[in-house]
Amino acid sequence: MDYKNASLSPEERAKSLLSIMTLEEKVAQMDIIRGVEFSTKPHKLYHCAVEIDSEINEEKLKETLGERGIGFIHDCYSHPVLFNKLQKYMVENTRLGIPCMFTGEALHGILWPGATVFPVPLALAASFDRKNVNTIGKAIASETRALGMHEILAPNLDIAREPRWGRVEETFGEDTYLSCELGYQIITGEQQNGDIKRNDAVVCEPKHYCVHGIPENGINCAQARVGRREIEQSYLPVFETAIKKAGAYNVMSCYNAIDGEVVLTSKYYLTDILREKWGMKGYVRADWGSVVRLVNRHFTAATDEDAICDSVNAGLDMQGCCDYDTKTWEGTIIKNVKSGRIPMKRIDDAVLRVLKIKFELGLFENPYTDEKLHESVIRCEKHLVASHEAAKKSMTLIKNNGILPLEKGKYKKIALLGPSANRQRLGGYSSVPDGYELRSVLDELRDLLGDETEIAYCNGCGIPKDLHVETQEGQPHLVEVYDEDEKECIEEAVEIAKNSDIVIVVGGDNTFTSSEGHDRADLKLPGKQRELIEAVAKTGKPVVLVLENGRAVDLSVEDKACEAILIAWFGGETGGKAIAETLVGLNNPAGRLPVSFPQDSYRIPCYYTVLPNNTEVMFEGSRRPRYEFGFGLSYTEFQYSNLKIEKHSELDYIVSVDIKNIGKVKGDEVVELYVNDKVSSIITPLKELKGFERITLEAGETKTVEFKLDFDSFKLLNRHFEWVVENGEFEILVGASSNDIRVKDTIEINVK
Repeated sequence: MDYKNASLSPEERAKSLLSIMTLEEKVAQMDIIRGVEFSTKPHKLYHCAVEIDSEINEEKLKETLGERGIGFIHDCYSHPVLFNKLQKYMVENTRLGIPCMFTGEALHGILWPGATVFPVPLALAASFDRKNVNTIGKAIASETRALGMHEILAPNLDIAREPRWGRVEETFGEDTYLSCELGYQIITGEQQNGDIKRNDAVVCEPKHYCVHGIPENGINCAQARVGRREIEQSYLPVFETAIKKAGAYNVMSCYNAIDGEVVLTSKYYLTDILREKWGMKGYVRADWGSVVRLVNRHFTAATDEDAICDSVNAGLDMQGCCDYDTKTWEGTIIKNVKSGRIPMKRIDDAVLRVLKIKFELGLFENPYTDEKLHESVIRCEKHLVASHEAAKKSMTLIKNNGILPLEKGKYKKIALLGPSANRQRLGGYSSVPDGYELRSVLDELRDLLGDETEIAYCNGCGIPKDLHVETQEGQPHLVEVYDEDEKECIEEAVEIAKNSDIVIVVGGDNTFTSSEGHDRADLKLPGKQRELIEAVAKTGKPVVLVLENGRAVDLSVEDKACEAILIAWFGGETGGKAIAETLVGLNNPAGRLPVSFPQDSYRIPCYYTVLPNNTEVMFEGSRRPRYEFGFGLSYTEFQYSNLKIEKHSELDYIVSVDIKNIGKVKGDEVVELYVNDKVSSIITPLKELKGFERITLEAGETKTVEFKLDFDSFKLLNRHFEWVVENGEFEILVGASSNDIRVKDTIEINVK
């Protein structure tokens, strides 16, 4: 049998295997099961994980899969011992011995309890550091593969331009160029530049293809109202970069519809673009529970059978979990192939894509995972260091009236307040800590400041963990629910503040106020955090606000009440330490905002590339952001000078600029280059990011930063939907944020 001949190419082997498969065996490769449902001992800390000493229910496996096997197993976060038991069934108890692929969530670390928790993607984006993101990608992949999983449902490449949406934290922010660059870095890191046979590489599945980050009203999975030009200019390029340049194998389709067309049943999006235009190597997976939505949410299919046929015929290769059981999914496809409603060619294409990746992974020669490797990989020192460095690089200082860093010896008594002062927040899709304790800002500050500084702690208030309806005086009221250790004690906090030299409030979000399915109508800090901040500010003591958050925040009140504001995002398991080090000056912050912070909750949408119009002013004031994309402060200052633009050809330029650290301490600067097409045939933003570099400078040091500009830096999608560079003047703008341009010049392009 040729498919067993390792000297042949993956495609040759896949075609050989496909030729001897029954229809039932083929369709099984388009299916997925939840491994936890076939184990005898779910994990004590996480319902989608399995304990290492669990057995598998072979009788249930045989009843469900028979001799045909299955393509994928999800929700089985465990040790290699368990994965090997499941894989043994596939290899030894199915007719053709086709190994399955184990898949899992790993947006900022694989979800196995005890795995390293890295900062959320939005925090990684705030670092504006390509190498940093690539390093984290490699670390995530090595832990995932060492446990026995081959594929991750990541990264999230949605362009997040709806701040009320709960999944903003999973993305690289609002900008297309930044998301392209960082998406490339994390994918090439996780896939080890395409060498997926390695025991430290995984297959990536970018999501949610292709316009998911601007749902109506910010509600997860809601429809996107957006035109073709905006789709092709802002949203598709991120996935195109992921597939054509970074080499991502697959995509996960989004739940929603774009301008009324459901992506899951769109031949244009799933076949014409992905396969024919971009040449995607792998398969399209439905998001969890999205096929059935065609019937009960979109109302584009009358029955489940219609939904399955419509999506598969459009180019869907497999379901996610939570749609249909194996009997329904596989049985429906088989029935409709036999009736001719689904072409056999469509099934063969889907299965061939699955098989080729399994051969590329080396699963037929090495179906099992080394059961000892994970011991030296999971939460190894290298990964803990990488996670902490990423957390430090993500620290984004957006206000500082000279109070930070805390001057040594100046403050004898610090009031440390807020619901996150003594609790480290990790964000959604985080591994559950197992075998170690999370350390809070309180823990870390006490270690750093020692006995010379007294730290008085009080949470002051909590962050809601739920909402429920409660009857009060015969009337229903929506009531916030808090953990018992997060009781409101604002009065106590005020008394502590009065008796202290300085107040530090640590708050923000938790996984109820910011995560998948937890969308907001209001961007104010949840619970009574604003009341706490206002109350302690009235004591006259200087207030420093630290936020562990997953999206832009309405800081219209806090901005006035606080002397300094540090955006720490969800910084991973050592986020508390990174915050403490930043507050005392051991880490000089250089993070930049990957999302714009609006003036308040109601002046949205708010992103820097909104198209120009007749006014910047609303009745309530400016529509411009309070803190713009790319903004962030430092404990030192930088001077920009000597801008040079060197023309190599009509569409190739080298831009250089000198950056000098004119302050007294070492620091990082993120140098940002924007381009403005001054006069164009279609409306374009007044500036768009086309380059960035993060550099480190000693006090007094100067470095020259270079950027390469080419066709992609100047192009637009013209009236005929063609990518062209139009003749005319282009401004080259270099600065410290989208609103802080330090040096600029104009070039004129004349393309014949």
